[in-house]
Amino acid sequence: MTIFEAPGRSETGEPGGQQFLEFLVSEGVLGPGDVNRLMRAMGETREPVCRLIPKLGLLEERILAHHIANWLGLPVLSTEAIPSDAILKERLSGSFLRAQRLLPIAIRDGQLIVATSDPLSPFNKRALELASGLSVSFVVGSASDVESAFRRLYDESEQVADTFAAGSNGDVGHDEDLQRLKDMAAEAPVIRYVNRLLQHAVEKRASDIHLEPFHSLLRVRLRVDGHLMEIEAPPAQLAAAILSRVKLLARLNIAERRLPQDGRIRTVIKGKTMDVRISTAPTLHGESVVLRLLDKTAVSFDFLDLGFHETDLKRFLDIVSKPNGIVLVTGPTGSGKTTTLYACLLHLNRIETKILTVEDPVEYELPGINQIQVKPQIGLTFASALRSLVRQDPDIILIGEIRDLETAEIASQSALTGHRVLSTLHTNDAASAVTRLIDMGLAEFLIAATVRGIVAQRLVRRLCPSCKVRSRVPRHFAEADRLADLGDGTMFEPKGCAACEGTGYRGRLGIYEVLPVSARIRDMIAARASANDIEAVALQEGMTSLFNDGLRKVAHGMTSLAETLRATKEV
Repeated sequence: MTIFEAPGRSETGEPGGQQFLEFLVSEGVLGPGDVNRLMRAMGETREPVCRLIPKLGLLEERILAHHIANWLGLPVLSTEAIPSDAILKERLSGSFLRAQRLLPIAIRDGQLIVATSDPLSPFNKRALELASGLSVSFVVGSASDVESAFRRLYDESEQVADTFAAGSNGDVGHDEDLQRLKDMAAEAPVIRYVNRLLQHAVEKRASDIHLEPFHSLLRVRLRVDGHLMEIEAPPAQLAAAILSRVKLLARLNIAERRLPQDGRIRTVIKGKTMDVRISTAPTLHGESVVLRLLDKTAVSFDFLDLGFHETDLKRFLDIVSKPNGIVLVTGPTGSGKTTTLYACLLHLNRIETKILTVEDPVEYELPGINQIQVKPQIGLTFASALRSLVRQDPDIILIGEIRDLETAEIASQSALTGHRVLSTLHTNDAASAVTRLIDMGLAEFLIAATVRGIVAQRLVRRLCPSCKVRSRVPRHFAEADRLADLGDGTMFEPKGCAACEGTGYRGRLGIYEVLPVSARIRDMIAARASANDIEAVALQEGMTSLFNDGLRKVAHGMTSLAETLRATKEV
């Protein structure tokens, strides 16, 4: 079926637009309320359906593209189909193609193949046929994919740089007038750059954007799957304006450049409603800004998706199901501790259970759970918040991190009075959490009486399923104790392809060690046994170490041996 076989013009202003919305409702993708919201927005903006749906955050761009293609019977744009050079560049107006989000990708049998995110409009097809002298057929792509390919083929990056230069009106220094800086941050080139930077980060699945000013440039890096990668820097003269634009979005004080600041914005990027957490810090050449992209739709809170082995998961759920006591999740910064705790809270969340959290910061809003953001500047610390929380009659309390003795003592007292307490610590392995609490000054008998279990974790990169290759375990690694978890001694290694952008990895998963506090280990804690002795007993009782859990995932082709060694070599 082609687009012109759809019924005539509808009240949406597009041929088949109303029928497409009815299709989305019938598929359960949109609700009647979403359609009413769309109709009101179209009446106010006159924008087409395909542009408004992702703008309003109703569907992600790529999901929308697949639904359009399914409804019209059109193919979906693949990255392999994008040409290396522009098609019919001399005949087709670049400004028209850009405005209408059209990308010619091939000529086959006298027919021009065009990628578009909005195939519901017949006018684009007619205009293209008149200009090219060829019949036209569409493939459906997301708006961002089409725009990204268009910029690459039509050298828009040079045009943007020229626009930046034209809009800069001279250098922006540290002594620039504040009003001038506000004006610069509100100029179109700066707004366009920041918007495209956010879109590019989402396309790359980045968790963080780093904007780092140096003497002659603003370095821009993205953290993808835990690893930083540098991208093209903007013109140096606009560095201060770009940083000010980000601060304005987060409602931070752009006049304050001497002290760190923290802010947050909620925005729609590529059809996804996202929270962006922003942190600034003064450096020698200006303010370093880090944007943390929090996309709840990209994070799974399912334990098996996170990487828990069935055996470890059963042990962990046995621990958190106990009616009281402390459960600790340990690991370095960025090891996924908060995600594990959130998954645990969602598992425990029931109508009959009241859950309160104290966090710094609150990363994701969890439905049905009362979350408190720590604000030390007004005296709302972990300890002060916890003293009030116990009077709120909670069943379960999550403490973002136990940082000091006062917080540890309140957590222990809460556990002794019948509460379940979940929290995190920064230690290398599970057994070291006991030593860390003792070092803080918490009495051994309190630790033994309240701690029910400890989980240590790390994040490793997932092998790309499209290009991973089978290989043999290196000979120097072939000791019997290490091969026990590697089955027949085969494993997979990264290769690199278009799907993973040559890295060989796509996404991350956790490796875990789960240490339940048994009666024997409780006695050892009370007797102030060392972390090594506690770990040895835990292994005898069935605990799988971080390293061996990593090997188990290597054997199943989920990650590589190099990743496991990188994540656990200090353990």
